[in-house]
Amino acid sequence: MADERITTSDMPPHTTIIERRSSGGTVLLAVVLLIAVLIGGFYLFSRQSAQNGKDAAITSAAKSVGGAADKVGDAVGGEK
Repeated sequence: MADERITTSDMPPHTTIIERRSSGGTVLLAVVLLIAVLIGGFYLFSRQSAQNGKDAAITSAAKSVGGAADKVGDAVGGEK
């Protein structure tokens, strides 16, 4: 929490001095939040790349099955 101390003087010239002191708690909280955001972002991006790898493998397998089906269809059609 910030501690404020206001000092005023009634003697000419009129001067007001405001001192504000804050603890390091705010900085510490900001650093912890930044680290949490960085870790969360890394986790999400690593999961996304793993999912992309799975999707690519499934797409490749589907193309292989489609190619094999075309060959079987050509072989069956050629026997007529």
